[in-house]
Amino acid sequence: MYDVIVVGARCAGAAIALLLARAGRRVLLLDRARFPSDTLSTLYIHQPGLACLDRWGLLGEVFAAGAPLLTRLSLSFPGAHLTGPAPALGAITGGCAPRRYALDPLLVRAAIRAGAEFRPRTTVVDLQWEDGKVTGVRHGTPRGSTTLARAHLVIGADGRNSTVARLAHAPVVRQDPRSTRVYYSYWSGIPDHGMRIYTGQGMGAGCIPTQDGLTLVSVQVSRTIPAPNDRQRTYREMARQSSAELDQQLTEGKQEDRLYCCSDLPNFFRRPHGPGWALVGDAAHNKDPTPGRGITDAFNQAEMLAECLDIPLDDTRQVDAALVKYARQLREEFTPAYESTLVTARLDPTEYIQHLIDNQHDPAFTDRFFRSFSGIN
Repeated sequence: MYDVIVVGARCAGAAIALLLARAGRRVLLLDRARFPSDTLSTLYIHQPGLACLDRWGLLGEVFAAGAPLLTRLSLSFPGAHLTGPAPALGAITGGCAPRRYALDPLLVRAAIRAGAEFRPRTTVVDLQWEDGKVTGVRHGTPRGSTTLARAHLVIGADGRNSTVARLAHAPVVRQDPRSTRVYYSYWSGIPDHGMRIYTGQGMGAGCIPTQDGLTLVSVQVSRTIPAPNDRQRTYREMARQSSAELDQQLTEGKQEDRLYCCSDLPNFFRRPHGPGWALVGDAAHNKDPTPGRGITDAFNQAEMLAECLDIPLDDTRQVDAALVKYARQLREEFTPAYESTLVTARLDPTEYIQHLIDNQHDPAFTDRFFRSFSGIN
């Protein structure tokens, strides 16, 4: 019998397992993947996310893995260009973009050190229900059998296509149309000028330096543009149209990995709780990757949920009340960024470009804009 079973061991799941294990809970952490392994991601962690890692005592390990601190931001729009130092959040003076094959195992190892039990290559096949309440999970094993694990609370941290959400019949309480498709790869030979974003009409591009001297170069395309047959050609053409500077750098650089494509980019809030279960990270709330908020949101939600669960987990009434509080906080704190993302993900800067053109040379405006972009209140 565990206090908590966490399904999904990426950023949200490993983080909530770490925090609950440190609080003395008996935690079982499950994931269907083999670790270390990569996953689709923007990689970028904004300053509030790095502040979480700092509070957890893990920020030094992230930097030791080779991801550089990105202390400059550059956001380009038709007729407007904002550039300058990344805003500080206390001692955190920039963002960072570690590869997921490095970051996720680092978080899992921290959860294990805190006392969590980890089972990789484990697929949840069903939830265990008793008297209308989730009391555990039935999961497969690497040998092909299934086993039952029981807990006071099951937390789904298993992404936007969450198995826990599906099996718990978690309703979607808000949903908005998909806006973009994303194509990205890793390049060498790209100058490190910090995080750079280029936004044009119907398309955009981003450059994010990561580990091993590589740069993640992404292209976002509006879904109003038909899906291409030749994705590699479209990727390079959209990068060229987004920025002549970027096009020149890609011409002189070298693509070091295959092209990754993702068109399943939904925008939604699910109800993040029910009797005996809760959701965190992309399982609870997902939005277009335009602002690169996924990892930072996962860390903040993990802290939010862990704080709400600082109660006896065998007391059903207290747990239910705590999860209601968590759901309210999640909607209140994440709705403003969600609605802002719906605007920027349309990749139509005509809606706000004049405001940027008029203020682009004002350092105070640039700082406020960068703080909003970074999620710093």
